[in-house]
This record gives sequence, C-alpha cells and structure tokens, in this order.
Amino acid sequence: MRQTELLIPAGSLDVLKTAVIYGADAVYLGGEAFGLRAKAKNFTNDEIREGIAFAHARGVKVYITANILAHNEDLAGVEAYFEELRDICPDALIISDPGVFAIAKRVLPDMEIHISTQANNTNYGTYLFWHQLGAKRVVSARELSLQEIREIRERIPEDMEIESFIHGAMCISYSGRCLLSNFLTGRDANQGACTHPCRWKYVLMEETRPGQYMPVEENDRGTYIFNSKDLCMIEHIPELMEAGIDSFKIEGRMKTALYVATVARTYRKAIDDYRKDPALYQANLEWYRQEIGKCTYRAFTTGFYFGKPGADCQIYDNSTYIHSYTYLGTVEEVREDGRVRIEQKNKFSVGEVIEVMKPDGRNLSVTVKAIADQEGNEQESAPHARQIVYVDLGEGLEPYDILRRSEEDSVHGWQAEAARDRG
Repeated sequence: MRQTELLIPAGSLDVLKTAVIYGADAVYLGGEAFGLRAKAKNFTNDEIREGIAFAHARGVKVYITANILAHNEDLAGVEAYFEELRDICPDALIISDPGVFAIAKRVLPDMEIHISTQANNTNYGTYLFWHQLGAKRVVSARELSLQEIREIRERIPEDMEIESFIHGAMCISYSGRCLLSNFLTGRDANQGACTHPCRWKYVLMEETRPGQYMPVEENDRGTYIFNSKDLCMIEHIPELMEAGIDSFKIEGRMKTALYVATVARTYRKAIDDYRKDPALYQANLEWYRQEIGKCTYRAFTTGFYFGKPGADCQIYDNSTYIHSYTYLGTVEEVREDGRVRIEQKNKFSVGEVIEVMKPDGRNLSVTVKAIADQEGNEQESAPHARQIVYVDLGEGLEPYDILRRSEEDSVHGWQAEAARDRG
C-alpha cells in the first residue's frame, strides 16, 4: 500500500495553521495572483513565508496554486511571480496551463510541479506526457472512476504520484471548466473569478415568445438544475487507498477554520485507523459519518468513483447548505486564570452549552460561565463579529481548540429560555 497524503485547503493564514494542527500532511493555498480562487482572502508573500515556516516546523508540506488558464497578458506576471517564489521555497506548484508550466520549469528548474485537475487528466497517456516533461504528480479529473484510476496506476512509473479529490463541492462543468460565469457576469471561472451560476435558479424563455418566462420546476419551490451534491468518500477509504492514490485532496479554499478542522480531523482519523487495522476503521464508521456531517455541506454523493452519477446526485429544490454546527471561535491563548482568548465568529451567550473540538478527536461539552471584553468588562453575550473576548468555560483548554455550537442545541436552548420567560 502506498503512503497516503492528506491534502487540505487553506484560504488564510489562520486556516492554514488550523489545517496543520488538525491533521494535514500537506496544505495548498493561493497567492495574490494566478490561482483559481480570486475571491478567497489568499496570501501575501509574507504570509506564505510564515505559513511555510509554521507547516515545515511540524513536518507538513505547502503547495501553491498557479492554475489559471493564462491569457497573453498574464505570462509576464507569471514569470515575475515565480521569480518571487524562488526565495519563498514552497514544496510544489500546482499548474494547469502548458505555457505556465514551461515558465515554471525555466524559472524554478528544481521546483516540484503538480498538474492541476483543470488540465483534464483523464487517461494514463496524459499522465505519461506530463511525467516525461518533468511533473511529479497529476491531479485526476473528477470524472474518473476508481477502476480508471487503478488502470492509470498500473501504467505509470512508480515514482509518479496520483492526487484525487475525495471531499467537497462538485462542479457542473467538465473538470471545473465553466463558461457560464464569464457569459452571464463577465467573470472568468478559468481565471479564478467564478460566480457559481450553477447554484442559481433558472427559467426558460422560448425564442418566439420573448419576455415570457416559464419557470423550470418540479413543484412550487422550483428547481436548481445545475446544483450538484458535495463529494464525500469518508465511507470508502479502503477502496481509495487500494486504488493506488497518493494524495487525498479536500476541496474548499473558501471555507472556514471550523470546516477545515472538521474535515481534516475526520479523514485523518479514518486514514490512520484503516492503516492500523481495517477492522478498527469499520468499527468507527458511524463516528466518521457523524463528524463529517457537522461541517456545512449540500448533501453527499460519491461522484464518479463508482460509475456515472445519476439524477439523484443533483439537488433540485434549493441551493443552500446543510448547516448543523456554528463556528464560534478558535482558542488563541489561555490565561493564567483559565479564561481563553478568542476572536468571536458568531454570537454566543453566558449559560449556553457549547462544544469544544480538540485536534486529538475529542469533543467536550462545556457551559459558558463568563464572557469579558479586552478591558475586562463582563458581558452577557458576544454579539459583535470579530470582537476579542475572554471566555470562562470551566475546562482546561489549549490553543487551537475550536468552539462550536450545535444548532439543534441552540434551538432547544432558545425554546427553554422562552418558556421560562413566559413563566
């Protein structure tokens, strides 16, 4: 069995650190240009340096995306950017465009290069082509089945690596290439500015009846004809590992620290359990299912891994996420009096029961005993986004512990409070 890497997305420096602490073997991120997530916060060069130092100190690799499909006016900037990366020293670049690849090989001849899924890598001939040009790894197209990936593994050199997406959003377009965003809004998905029109609701207009809009609907809620379920392979770790995949990739450079921590921790445990003992993995399946369901998602599918998806892989009645847990904040420091410093992400109040998520897999149920602002003024709640507060949770917590709240518990708590108010 090949050594399997867990590759986690990072949209900001804080999220990178969370990914590292919660189990990533490697993280991938975008700089301020030439990646496919232009709307993400992305990283300055100084932040990339800090992130690499943090990751490398803990044995974790950092890959940088430069996977746009470049136009003429991009190429000079790509070359200048790669000159800057020479001193920053990431572990690899993720590239899709042959012109960008050629620049990387010239400017950074010793840099490891991974070929992005945007390059439509659907057969072993494509893998061999990139290997002969000097690529270390190729990311498989999402349209491949496990059988096809096994066949690729059998026909490529042992030292060549296969990376495959195993969790996250699926694109309606082939291997992520989409013209809808550019056509409808003027923002090019293939240059990182996708507006996700696949999540919109549409109507039909017949050519000879302009202005007469006919709804596309199955019922009175309408239908979202392009809206795919999210990929989730947590129940199929054995099949993925036995197929010869070297890197399990999680989608989501726009996601929160809670999402990244939840997914990283769950897949980390699943991979480690299976390596230790396949029976242990089977015994813990229900825990994996429960934990992966605590992050935001659009219902789950196994994508193309077991054959072409059918109609049940789309969501027709809405475009919203399932949202069972709310991110409250991450412990930044622990004071001598036991209070923890956090930057508040969503409102919570004294008396609420919340959950502490720890990197080692434990979840602690705790009660918020007190909240104070930076000046030490006590307050009943933390209602202001990004406010720095000091919280007494009555437990010995540590930096990078994450505070989250079950929305079901929140509803029950609100109902109980309302009943008390009614007397």
